[in-house]
Amino acid sequence: MTTVTVISCSDAALEDAAEDRAGTVLREGLASLGFQVSDPQIVPCDTSLITSALVDAFHGGARVVITAGASGLLPQDVAVEATMPLVESEIPGIMEEVRRRGAEKTPLALLSRGVAGVVELPGLPRSLVVNAPGSRGGARDTLAVLGPMLERIVASLDGVGHDR
Repeated sequence: MTTVTVISCSDAALEDAAEDRAGTVLREGLASLGFQVSDPQIVPCDTSLITSALVDAFHGGARVVITAGASGLLPQDVAVEATMPLVESEIPGIMEEVRRRGAEKTPLALLSRGVAGVVELPGLPRSLVVNAPGSRGGARDTLAVLGPMLERIVASLDGVGHDR
């Protein structure tokens, strides 16, 4: 079973866990899809702290880490900057589709700068990182895109070829 960690990047949620709306949607949705979901994590919107939380999650056994929030245009939205140094290769289609689905409901979805990509840390299996939007709708769109293919992505990262 694939282990998934959701890291909420939110100063507000640090003060009040009820503010962790997108993280809650992601964790509950992933669990309902049958994934093993790690305990909730909330980190402040600080580049080095987010990067550290990502690395710790992978070292803790997560094959997939999804950040929730801090991927927009505010000065404190630094999830992308924290993630990119770990990404060996981007998978642009994932977040393009999340933004496309969101834009069907609100044009503000196009302001998300989130990325998805392959992470290759020394001594660990290849893994996936995704920057989900911090809204409940954005989290639902991320689940709708990732859910059906998440096991296939992990299998591909492990070198399992496509069925023909």
